[in-house]
Amino acid sequence: MIDPLRGRIVLIGARGMLGRAWVELFDVLGRPHTALDRAHFDVTDPEAVTAHIGSEAGLVINCAAHTDVDGAERAEDHVRRINGAAVGTLARRCIEVGSLLVHYSTDYVFDGGAARPYRVHAARAPLSAYGRSKAEGEELLEQSGCPHLLVRTSWLYAPWGRNFVRTLAARCSERGERPALQVVDDQRGRPTSAQHLAAATLALVELGCRGTYHVTDGGDCSWHELAAEIVRRSGQPCRVEPCSTAAAPRPAKRPPYSVLDLSRTEAALGPMPDWRENLADVLLQLPAP
Repeated sequence: MIDPLRGRIVLIGARGMLGRAWVELFDVLGRPHTALDRAHFDVTDPEAVTAHIGSEAGLVINCAAHTDVDGAERAEDHVRRINGAAVGTLARRCIEVGSLLVHYSTDYVFDGGAARPYRVHAARAPLSAYGRSKAEGEELLEQSGCPHLLVRTSWLYAPWGRNFVRTLAARCSERGERPALQVVDDQRGRPTSAQHLAAATLALVELGCRGTYHVTDGGDCSWHELAAEIVRRSGQPCRVEPCSTAAAPRPAKRPPYSVLDLSRTEAALGPMPDWRENLADVLLQLPAP
């Protein structure tokens, strides 16, 4: 296997929320890379995978995923092809050309029944179609024997794309009288800045880390606590009130507790920045209302 950072870097899913963070990071660092998006590259097509990942590839970063958690309940077979089978295809190609595969997974591979943060080798027990598809991708990657870095993350947000932080910030900027927004307070996890996630992943690659790692912001919170911090920093008279998951039912079940254990990652990189710090940085990057 060649040095991953000496060969060509292939970024899959370059226009997604995390893919854009990688493109931004590579541009800042002046790192040449090949950015692929779904308009030009179908990750579920083995022929396309072979054509776009050649023998010169040293590092393949897979940010492609179906992330509509509720929508996945209606299209599980389709979602499994993207989040599951395609990962196996990528892994086989990376073995053939001798490249390192970086792949992302999720806290939703766990059932949320734990009382302490989930370690990297905790048993998978997904509750939803989305979680099952991501668990399948993890299993195929592990079974392939491909040199890989599997990074689980949670509650992803960025200054771009569709995400909870941008939605709440936009709500706070609305003028006029607004009813209070109900946000669940009985689901607990770790928010993650996509920019932090990309930078931390690159640091793990540079250190030669392999296997499974968890990367999120530091600390943990409920969705309501995250919303309240967004409102506080907005300085606007927007109101958010806590509610239960039962009072706001969704098609897909969410794990009530999905805090990921960061000990392996922090042993390599040091403490993860607190979620409030990363949130403040992202909010500053949003356009003025």
